[in-house]
Amino acid sequence: MAKTLFELKQAMQTIGQQLQMKTNELSEAAMDVSKNIDDIKALESDKNQLEKRMEVLKQQHDQMEKEQQQQLKAQQAKTFTGDPQDPKAAKIKAQAELIRATMKNRNLSPDVFAALGDHNNTGGEKLLPTTLSNEVIVEPLVKNQLRGVSTFTQITNLEIPKLSFTLDDDDFIADTETAKELEVTGDTVVFDRHKFKVFAQLSETILNGSDIDLTRHVDNALASGVAAKERKVAFATTPKVGEESMSFYSTQNAIKQVDGADAYAAIKAAIADLHEDYRDNAKIVMSYGDYSAIIEKLNNGTANLHTAAPEQILGKPVIFSDAAVKPIVGDFSYSHFNYDLKVLFDRDKEVKTGMELFVITAWLDHKIKLKSAFRIANVVATP
Repeated sequence: MAKTLFELKQAMQTIGQQLQMKTNELSEAAMDVSKNIDDIKALESDKNQLEKRMEVLKQQHDQMEKEQQQQLKAQQAKTFTGDPQDPKAAKIKAQAELIRATMKNRNLSPDVFAALGDHNNTGGEKLLPTTLSNEVIVEPLVKNQLRGVSTFTQITNLEIPKLSFTLDDDDFIADTETAKELEVTGDTVVFDRHKFKVFAQLSETILNGSDIDLTRHVDNALASGVAAKERKVAFATTPKVGEESMSFYSTQNAIKQVDGADAYAAIKAAIADLHEDYRDNAKIVMSYGDYSAIIEKLNNGTANLHTAAPEQILGKPVIFSDAAVKPIVGDFSYSHFNYDLKVLFDRDKEVKTGMELFVITAWLDHKIKLKSAFRIANVVATP
């Protein structure tokens, strides 16, 4: 009966263990002057037989593994490049061509943009096609923890009202803090453009490899960079000049801090301090380290709360992010990220390593539409 690759691996592991034991026995016997030479020869014969078995198994294993790899490559080639009518295959091929053309500084044909869903007929401009831009910016493979709770858009010159509805007078705003905030800052949010770049490193092997490997590598690199940028600006304790408005912790936003003797007390107090309009939809963004400290303190050596859901412990859904140096409590629908549509692509080179770089330039803004929708839990140790 033909053996499977898994069975061959198991047999090789078993024979390998036996061979190691027999080798050790032979070494010990050779060093023991009391051992008969015939015993040593017998051990040597056993070792040689095991080596021969291992050699035969390895040959069978390597041959079968090679055949399976060839089958897998053939299947991938059929899936991604074999059917010219497959829209997915055409898109991957076009995206790979866009990357390679950028790296070699050559123009693209209109067919490439059309395959990517961008029917701009100029054909050679340094503009990221709309569909590719959506995949990298709007739906990255590596996600910022705020995605799914914050609002994300990709609109040029975006202006939106801070409240989703209004009435014919201002008396409907029950939260006095919100009313004061709107009076001071106005009822409209205007998004700015903060330029940043993401670099995807490309080796010659990746650049000249298959279309699917190239596009997957670049997509992952760009998505990771975009997510890292989003986290960095939203949780910066010392924001860059000009980026202060994007951080929950900036003095410019001055989100209200609610004190507590420990993280648990501060979070509970922050939830209670929110107006009910925001409290109903509130979530907690905090580091896992802070949460673990809360659990250890609440356990107090008697109860086991490690298996309980965080929402059961703190009363609101919890999102973990180590970038949150202080827990943030609030309605995160009022946290809004917007990307300008004008996303550029280019090439560069890392001089020290010689690595080629595929570069995108994008414009991002993060606005906290209503600061009164959030609280920061601040631990103040009691004397």
